[in-house]
Amino acid sequence: MSKRVSTISIDDIVAAIETARDKVMADEVKSLVKLGLPKTVAYKMVAERYRQKPEGEEGEADAGTPWPDMS
Repeated sequence: MSKRVSTISIDDIVAAIETARDKVMADEVKSLVKLGLPKTVAYKMVAERYRQKPEGEEGEADAGTPWPDMS
């Protein structure tokens, strides 16, 4: 038997995780909107849950660091 070695870069793994997270977040926003919440409120609730900054929120200077400083 021959072994197939498959290499996946860290960037590909991170991209896959981010894509999955974005889909879950979008599905949650849709569900909250169906329950009657305004879209902006739903976005803020979901972003807060995932510790992300909602789109268009002020202070986007540190948008590259979505995780809070835990130090």
